[in-house]
Amino acid sequence: MSNALKTLIVAFFALIGAQGYAQQRRHDTGHADTTGVKTLRSVTVYTSAYKEVIPSQKLSGAQLKSLNSFSVADAIRYFAGVQVKDYGGIGGLKTVDMRSMGTNHMGVFYDGIQLGNAQNGQIDLGKFSMDNIESIAVYNGQKSDIFQPARDYGSSGTIYLRSRKPVFDSSKNINLKGVFKTGSFDLINPSILFEQKLTPHLNYSLSGEYIKSSGRYPFRYKRVYHESGAIAWDTTATRQNGDINAFRLESGLYGNVNRGTWNAKAYFYDSERGIPGAIVNNVWKRSQRQWDRNFFMQGSFQKNVARNYDIQVNAKYANDYMRYLNPDTTLMYIDNTFQQQEWYGSVANKYSLSRKLDINLSTDFQYNTLNSNLDGFVFPKRFTSLVALAGAADLGKLKMQASVLGTFVNERVSRGNTSKSDTAAAAPSRNEITPAFFLSYKPFTKADLSLRAFYKNIFRMPTFNDLYYTDIGNINLQPEYTHQYNLGFEYRKTHTGAVLSEWRLQSDFYYNQVTNKIVAVPKGSGMYRWMMMNIGDVEIRGIDVVADLAFTLPAEVLLNVRAAYTYQAAQDYTKRKNPELQKITYGGQIPYIPWHSGSVISSIQYRSWRLNYSFIYVGERYQNSANIPENYEQPWYTSDLSASRNIRFKRYQFRIAGEVNNLLDQDYEVVLNYPMPKRNYKIILSVEL
Repeated sequence: MSNALKTLIVAFFALIGAQGYAQQRRHDTGHADTTGVKTLRSVTVYTSAYKEVIPSQKLSGAQLKSLNSFSVADAIRYFAGVQVKDYGGIGGLKTVDMRSMGTNHMGVFYDGIQLGNAQNGQIDLGKFSMDNIESIAVYNGQKSDIFQPARDYGSSGTIYLRSRKPVFDSSKNINLKGVFKTGSFDLINPSILFEQKLTPHLNYSLSGEYIKSSGRYPFRYKRVYHESGAIAWDTTATRQNGDINAFRLESGLYGNVNRGTWNAKAYFYDSERGIPGAIVNNVWKRSQRQWDRNFFMQGSFQKNVARNYDIQVNAKYANDYMRYLNPDTTLMYIDNTFQQQEWYGSVANKYSLSRKLDINLSTDFQYNTLNSNLDGFVFPKRFTSLVALAGAADLGKLKMQASVLGTFVNERVSRGNTSKSDTAAAAPSRNEITPAFFLSYKPFTKADLSLRAFYKNIFRMPTFNDLYYTDIGNINLQPEYTHQYNLGFEYRKTHTGAVLSEWRLQSDFYYNQVTNKIVAVPKGSGMYRWMMMNIGDVEIRGIDVVADLAFTLPAEVLLNVRAAYTYQAAQDYTKRKNPELQKITYGGQIPYIPWHSGSVISSIQYRSWRLNYSFIYVGERYQNSANIPENYEQPWYTSDLSASRNIRFKRYQFRIAGEVNNLLDQDYEVVLNYPMPKRNYKIILSVEL
C-alpha cells in the first residue's frame, strides 16, 4: 500500500474525531442491558437470563481478560459447541465452526454490524486482537432481541464482538491507556487507547496497535500408528515462515440524542505475514506470503420515535484487499490479488402492540463486488435484499418469538480476465423464505429454572469462489441449507453467606441437518481438476453443558470456575458413486469434529493479585469422513496459567501480568501437519490514566 494512501487513512481517523457521528454508551463497561447480568463478586459473568429466550454464551469483563488469549479466536475456544481451526502461530489462519454446521454458516458481527467476506465466506478471527474487545457473545440460531437488522436473522449461529466504549466518571474527561506485550516468538506488541468526552452527550475514542513477531517456535513432529502403537517418525524442528507484521487503527464516536443513540466507527487493518504451510513430503519450510488490507466505515442510529415505535438505521462500507504470493517455481508460481467491496444499509422498525407483544419489520440491502488478476476470472457483482418480519410475546411464564426471513439474491458478471471465447455467465437468481420459532417457559415461581426450545431453517449462499473461481467454480450451485432443533434448560441458585455463593447450570440438546452441502469433487478423470457440487448431507446430534461456580472463601479470597463440555456425533451421509468410498465414508464422523471436547476457566483473586488457570481438551477425531486408522487424529489438551497484579500510584493504574501458555509443553496439532507451539511465555505491562 502506498505511503500516500496510508497518510490519507490516518488523516481520516483524526478527522472523524471532529465530526458529529456518535452513540451513547448504555451502561457500564460492556453492559448493553443489565437484565441477565449477575455479578459473582469480582467477576462479571453474563448469563443466559430468562429474558433471553435463545441459548447464548458470553464472556466479558475480568473473566475475558483472565484468559491467555492473544486473539478473539483464542477466546472463543472456551465456548461449548464451538470448534476453532487453527493453522498455528500468531499469524496463522483461525476460523470458527459452531455445532459442526460449517464455517460459512457463522455470522460474525462487530459492534452490531456483520463482517462480510463474499469471496470465501470465512472470517479470520485471528486478525481481531483481544486488546480492544470488551465482550464476546455466541448465539445458536439468533439472538433474542427481535429489534435487529434482517441480516442478523440470516445465519445458523452468530458471534457478536463488542469493542470498548468510553466511560467517564464525574471527575474525568480523558482516558488514556497504554499496553506493551512481549514474549516468545520475538513478539513486540504495543497498543494505545485514547478516549475523550467532547460534550456531555458525545464521546470519542481512538485506538491503535502494532504486532511484530518472527513466528519461530520449536516443535516435535511425531506420528504413531493408531492400531499397533509403533512410531512412524519422530523428529524436532523449528517452525519457519510464520512471521507477521500488522497494524490496526480504530476510531469511533459515541453520543446520544433525545430518546435515542447513534455511533460511527472507522476500522483499518494492514498486515504482511508468512504462510508456514503444511509439513508434507519432508518439506519443513515454505515461502508463501500473504498481504491483507481491511478497511470499513459503519454507523448506527436508534431512536424511540413515538411511545410504541422505535427505529434503527445501520450503514456500512467495506473495502478488503488480499495478495497471495507463492514464489516457489518447483510447485507453481502464483501471484494473485483479490479486492472486494461491500455496501450495506438496513432499517429496522419495532412497534409495541401492547406491553406483552412486539413486532419488528427489517429491510436490508447489500451490494458486493470482487475483482482479481487471476487468469480466466470473471468479476462478479451480487445484489442482496433481505426482509424480516418478527414477533415476540411475553406471557409471563411463557415467552415466544417467531420470525420469517425473505432473501432475494441477483448476480451479474463482467468478463474480467476471460478471453473472448470463454463464457461469462452469472449464477441464477435465488429467492428463499426461511422461518424460525423460539420459546422459553419458567415452570416455577420461586425456583430459577427455565426451559427453552427452538427450530430454525436457514441457508447460506454459495460464495464467489464456489461459483466463479477459475476452472473450479460452478454457477449452478444451490444454497446450502441447515435445519436446527434445540431443547435446553437453565437453573441458577444463590446461597447468601455460603462458601458456594452462586452456581448456574445450563444444557442444550440439539439436532442439526445440513443439506445441499457444497463440496469439491474430482472433475472428470483428472485427479488434479475439481469442481464444486451440492452433494453433501450431514447430520449432527449433540449436547452442550456449561456450569458457572462462584466461591467466597476466607481472608477475602474469591474463586470463580467455569466449565464447558460438548458431545457431538456429526455424521457424513453423503452418497458417493464409488462403492468402496461410499462404504468407508457413509456415516463417518466429519473431519476434525471430536466426539468429546471441553474447557475449564478458573480464577482466584486476593486483593490486587489474580491467578488464572484455563484448560482445553479436544478428543479423538478424524481428518477425513473415512474413519480409518490412516486418518486418525489423537486427542490433545493444553493448560494455560497467568498471574497479574494491579498497582495504583497517584492517578495512574498499573497492571503487570505474566502468562505461560501450553504449561505442560504438549505436542499437538489442531489441523493435520500444522504443529502448534510448545510452552511459550508472555509479559504484559499496562498503564492507565
